[in-house]
Amino acid sequence: MSTLTTPTTWTFEAFTAAVGDAVQAPSIHNSQPWRFRWTSDGAYVLLDERRRLAVCDADGRMARISCGAAAYNLRLGLAVSGLPARHRLVSGGALLYLWPAQPRPPTPMERRLHWQISRRHTNRGPFADTPVGPGLPQQLADAARREGGWLDFVAGERALTTLAELIRIADAELRANSAYAAELRAWTICANHAVEGIGPDACGAAPHPAEIMTRRDYGGPGRGVTRDLSRHPAVAVLGALGDGPDEAIRVGMALQCVLLTAADLGLATAMYSQPIEVPATREQIRRAIDRIHDPHLVLRFGYAPTTCYTNRRPVTDVIDA
Repeated sequence: MSTLTTPTTWTFEAFTAAVGDAVQAPSIHNSQPWRFRWTSDGAYVLLDERRRLAVCDADGRMARISCGAAAYNLRLGLAVSGLPARHRLVSGGALLYLWPAQPRPPTPMERRLHWQISRRHTNRGPFADTPVGPGLPQQLADAARREGGWLDFVAGERALTTLAELIRIADAELRANSAYAAELRAWTICANHAVEGIGPDACGAAPHPAEIMTRRDYGGPGRGVTRDLSRHPAVAVLGALGDGPDEAIRVGMALQCVLLTAADLGLATAMYSQPIEVPATREQIRRAIDRIHDPHLVLRFGYAPTTCYTNRRPVTDVIDA
């Protein structure tokens, strides 16, 4: 009778394939602030400080969330190859260390979520006026919980109006900052759309004053719609049990699990980080949802047509071997 042994590490080819999944994760302005290091006994996920946005992400919170999302995809890619990873948070230059666990076949859920990696995308357009099914928010909240996060759905018109107003206020404050406007242009209008940034096809239409949820203005064309098509949007706030850099990485892994679960359920997702980038509105949201720890992102779920995908840098550009 043979006994399976745990491999000392993944082959470079298997690791590279999984990094191909990892880089499909979302990142603020599609800045892709991650690197991956393959070693003789495991792998590391690192933050590329050169790609952190100095104005809207001064503390690196959003960059770490992006790296956490990429780490979740990396784990999923390794799991479907039959060589899953164990992981732990680390310090000293890297964010996460992964090492091989006992080989096993992937679970049906891992296969389903992995299949959505290349199909999921952030929706920057209008949502249809179709309510999200009553059981779906709980499935999304469960997905966040599996990765150490929490996802609180906003219940009631008054609470939704309050949250929408905080997003509008934060967005207006950010747009009034000339350094923020220049940074946004650098990653949209002036970005290298071949491999990074948000190109004109992916930026969506310009935000309209009558929208319930104020979208970030990526320089898209204006549109004639004068009201939000979705009158009862499903909106939630994402966070983790704790504060600080480590929690942002956990939030990123929870975020990606939620996004892939939403895609598996046929839902489109939009993300709003403006109220988190402004400390005052972040604190107001924390109080409004009655949480001890900071919120990290506002998410909207619903039904919408597929819009253009953003591009990614080549895998060879993000691997240190």
